Amino acid sequence: MIYEFEGKTEQEAIAKAMAELGLHESEFDVEILDSGRKGLFKKSSFRIRVHTGEPGPQAVDEEIGEPYEPDPEMERKLVLFVETLIKKMGFYAKVTLAGRERNKVILDLLSEDANLLIGKHGKNLDALQVLANVYAMNLLDGEGKVLKVVLDSENYRNRREDHLVNLALRTAQQVRRTRTSRLLEPMNPFERRLIHTALNDMSDIKTESEGEGLIKQVRVMYVEKN
Repeated sequence: MIYEFEGKTEQEAIAKAMAELGLHESEFDVEILDSGRKGLFKKSSFRIRVHTGEPGPQAVDEEIGEPYEPDPEMERKLVLFVETLIKKMGFYAKVTLAGRERNKVILDLLSEDANLLIGKHGKNLDALQVLANVYAMNLLDGEGKVLKVVLDSENYRNRREDHLVNLALRTAQQVRRTRTSRLLEPMNPFERRLIHTALNDMSDIKTESEGEGLIKQVRVMYVEKN
């Protein structure tokens, strides 16, 4: 699949791609469309085109770049950035470091307004995550490291993944019983990969993404066995 992103710098554009696609930088190819050269009156945005396969992410072990080493000072800055951002939105949240994985840090948001910060299908949480990743890329500018920041609240990420996997399995049973097809709700690339992966081993079930842009729908179809 092909997507386009832009930012003030190449790092910012890549950070947005990582956050919105749910991928690490090593899992997609980047083509520079506009290097942000200065024009007569202002500097244009840095634009990139991202090429990625669907379904299924590549293994994280294939990541390029230096692995992220725990950096308490950088993590403190990330926590403060997210807390300040939420405060400027008119809410309050206690942000803590919930975990570290290879080239990934997970921040948890504890707030009485968690439902609003998460938003419908996690849209608000995803938007905050994009900004956190842009900030992290700026902090790492020039260090050659790969880092993805994941924001979570009230275990939303795991609950959403469980819901989508269960939705995929229920839908597969329905189309198998009726021998038809069903079109699921619009989803981002990461969510669509969950659907594809959950049904990938079913010989009588096929999945395809339909639509244009980042947000598409997955069609689950019954296919006759040979």
